[in-house]
Amino acid sequence: MRRYLKGYRTMAVLAPLMKLFEALLELYVPFFIAGVIDNGIRGGSGAEILKNCGLIALFGLAGMAFSVTSQYFSAKCAVGFASSLREDAFRHVLSLSRTDADKNGNSTLITRLTADIDRIQNGVNMGLRLLLRSPFIVFGSVIMAAAIDPGSGLMFLAVVGVLAVIVFSVILLGIRLQKKAGEKLEDLTRLARDDLRGVRVIRAFGREEEENRRFGLAENRFSTAFIRGGTLSSFMNPMTFAIVNIAVILIVTRGAGKVNEGSLSQGSVVALYNYMAQILTELVKLANLTLTLSKAAAGISRVRTVLETPAEDLSGDTPDFSSDEVVEFRNVGFRYAGAGADSLSGISFRLGKGESLGIIGGTGSGKSTLVSLMSCLYEPSEGAVLFGGKDSRELSKKEIRANIASVPQYPRLFTGTVSDNLRPADFSARDNDVREALSAADALDFTEKKADGIDCVVQREGSNFSGGQKQRLTIARALLRRPSLLILDDSFSALDYRTDLEVRRNIASLDWPHATVIVSQRPSSVMNCDRILVLDNGRAAGLGSHQELLASCELYREIYFSQYEKEEA
Repeated sequence: MRRYLKGYRTMAVLAPLMKLFEALLELYVPFFIAGVIDNGIRGGSGAEILKNCGLIALFGLAGMAFSVTSQYFSAKCAVGFASSLREDAFRHVLSLSRTDADKNGNSTLITRLTADIDRIQNGVNMGLRLLLRSPFIVFGSVIMAAAIDPGSGLMFLAVVGVLAVIVFSVILLGIRLQKKAGEKLEDLTRLARDDLRGVRVIRAFGREEEENRRFGLAENRFSTAFIRGGTLSSFMNPMTFAIVNIAVILIVTRGAGKVNEGSLSQGSVVALYNYMAQILTELVKLANLTLTLSKAAAGISRVRTVLETPAEDLSGDTPDFSSDEVVEFRNVGFRYAGAGADSLSGISFRLGKGESLGIIGGTGSGKSTLVSLMSCLYEPSEGAVLFGGKDSRELSKKEIRANIASVPQYPRLFTGTVSDNLRPADFSARDNDVREALSAADALDFTEKKADGIDCVVQREGSNFSGGQKQRLTIARALLRRPSLLILDDSFSALDYRTDLEVRRNIASLDWPHATVIVSQRPSSVMNCDRILVLDNGRAAGLGSHQELLASCELYREIYFSQYEKEEA
């Protein structure tokens, strides 16, 4: 926390200091009330009444000024602290390797960056304001009560001891319960995210009731965990009120006897009552603060696990993409973390500049996994992936990715303009460069028809464009980089055959040396590639040209003839 409070340390000191000044003034108020009763009302002195009431008003205004100043500093410090933490956590999440990101899960990382950091922010804000003030008021009241009546001071001390046991017990148990509730919230967030993203599929297969049932079960588990924490904290206020009010009864009973004896004034009894009321008020605040701090502590623990996950190592030699050989797979095998079997095994091929490789296979055959390895998102479990003749493990992944452009299977567009969506590939690109990339992807025509051309608005996730248009825009974004290796992961699935052919022709005629990888389930998209790799359950079922595979690979023939008549071969 010291690291993220850097730049806000002065505010972090001034906020509780102002609260301590306010608390100090508040501790003197019961003395002035006793003066009003003993010297003013009982003594019949109007001057004493005005004097003490004036002091009460003055101390109240001064306390309000200290309180407002403290709240300003604590709020600014908490917001700044949370902003720094959130930015650092976000940057760290982006620096994680794909394997570590998969282990945490998207819903977990989203919860860490939002709800957990919000809880930490509230904890810092409330902690700066009350963490010192409440104990100061409590023990200050004990001291002031002892100054009025030593016997009452011991009673106050006993009450505070009992309440402290209750409060700290709730803190320890509350942290554990909040952690469990946070875990259930992650599960609920993940399920909601998956359902919202797949709502069309759910409706298409009539799975609404089943998904409602799954969401209801997850929501019940979260509610149960959250209610347990709330139930524990709900005992706090009744128990503190009961103990304090019993103490008040004892004070009044004991004070009445001393007033009759003449050893204690009526104003002193009222002052003791006010000090006990102050203790009650502050302990209630402390009880609520413990719940907030327990949530913040749980959030700190969860965010820390993310920050302590090592960032991906991007160091290494600079890859040589000037050589003719761009990428090579040498007997590559890969298994996802926690998986029971390999997703890929025994994959070998070479791809040079000016060459094209098609990858085809059924669903679950390992096509996207192979593309992820080629993009250096994962490290192979067996064998080696080479770029420019060097093992990727010895090379800088940042430099490798700078020379690769990959178009994902599902197009990703962001809110903004068409130009904004393309420029992340090359922020130095000019408008003419953007238009050339759009033209090569056969996307310039429908873009220029928009009111603002390349500056036309792209709505959230590209909802104002069709599926084929979104695919062509993401292809244009990849082409704007002018990569040495262009990977198209099933990026023509939403295109008609004519547009598919046109885009592939444009890519083949690009004016810079590059290698192209086309992943598809349509033979028409890969049949003109120099070589085609046929995948079956993570293994290479065939590698060769279209005609060679028709003659030698049974699986390729099945895929091809499932979409074409045998006479067309």
